[in-house]
Amino acid sequence: MENKITKTIDTTKIVYPILFMISFSHFLNDLIQSTIPSLYPILKGEFSLSFSQIGIITLVFQLTASILQPFVGIYTDKKPNPRSLAIGMGLSMAGLLLLAAAHEYYVILISVALIGMGSSIFHPEASRVAQLASGGQKGLAQSIFQVGGNSGSAIGPLLVALIILPLGQGYVGLFAIAAFIGIIVLWRIGNWYAERLSLKKSAKHPSDIIEIQLSRKKILFSVSILLALIFSKYIYLASMTNYFTFFLIDKFHVSVQDSQLYLFIFLAAVAVGTILGGKLGDKYGRKKIIWVSILGAAPFTLCLPYLSLFWTIIFAVLIGLIIASAFSAILVYATDLMPNKIGLVAGLFFGFMFGMGGIGSAILGAVADDTSIEFVFKICAFLPLMGIITAFLPNIKGHKK
Repeated sequence: MENKITKTIDTTKIVYPILFMISFSHFLNDLIQSTIPSLYPILKGEFSLSFSQIGIITLVFQLTASILQPFVGIYTDKKPNPRSLAIGMGLSMAGLLLLAAAHEYYVILISVALIGMGSSIFHPEASRVAQLASGGQKGLAQSIFQVGGNSGSAIGPLLVALIILPLGQGYVGLFAIAAFIGIIVLWRIGNWYAERLSLKKSAKHPSDIIEIQLSRKKILFSVSILLALIFSKYIYLASMTNYFTFFLIDKFHVSVQDSQLYLFIFLAAVAVGTILGGKLGDKYGRKKIIWVSILGAAPFTLCLPYLSLFWTIIFAVLIGLIIASAFSAILVYATDLMPNKIGLVAGLFFGFMFGMGGIGSAILGAVADDTSIEFVFKICAFLPLMGIITAFLPNIKGHKK
């Protein structure tokens, strides 16, 4: 019996089945989330919304997630709850069904708030599961987890273009099927998670804990730098995710369906960049990947607003590949700084990511109303230059206790 327990809690072996399942559930979670910005052209027409009102929809969704996530992370660091994953997906399913039936603007806001709450519960615990299954390859595990979400975000707009745009808002309810599948998968993951927690509690196995020789002040300073980098990355991504379709329609007069296809291409590049970033971070160091990912995107973002349609799409793909590799490296770097607070770190960074995306979307929507969508892309192009502050991050080399 003792040998069986030792094999079960062996943290040196990556548990690919669990990683792929949690990645798939992240795929479903973010596919559901992606219906919100993908529906903006429909909602704008049916409800006669301004860009500012569209920005507020995103703000409500993102802030619901960002405010709750750190608190969920703090709570689950003390009391992990394997069933919270399925509960979060259940809230998202309820939000989808309400969104499909919405006939008033305030109902839209309530529905996206429910989806945001589901996301806030999902991400901290799902990140913990990914690390538990990582076998020490935390960058790769986080990327596998993250690429599921990015893939869902990429495919969501395509499904909206193929299904909901031709058939109407009511068919948003079809996405509730994805949420139901997610509940089943997350319940099974919860069984594995509960068993792993039980075994870790009965058999202390601290070999996977990394001790970082940095002062508390230095750690807090480093976290602040990482959050500033998240700010630059996700404000720019908010401009692309929420307004790239409008930019293409306004500047190049493409159809709504074609604009959704181009958004899918960009988000697919983001998914590919994510998986590359985690693996390269494990191999070459996370600080180097953060450097390349944030600052390296700047030449392409600065050129994007001035290109033809063909080169706009090419540069959008390159931006997606480069800038997407940062998040896994940033999150794992942060968990290396605070290895005993994975839930807090995941909740803080995912929450801050959603919050910055929501605030950025609302502000950019207001700017677009007052100026133009093209002007928004011109000013956002400078954000990746903030990557220069990566120089202030320490070169951490932790050791196992």
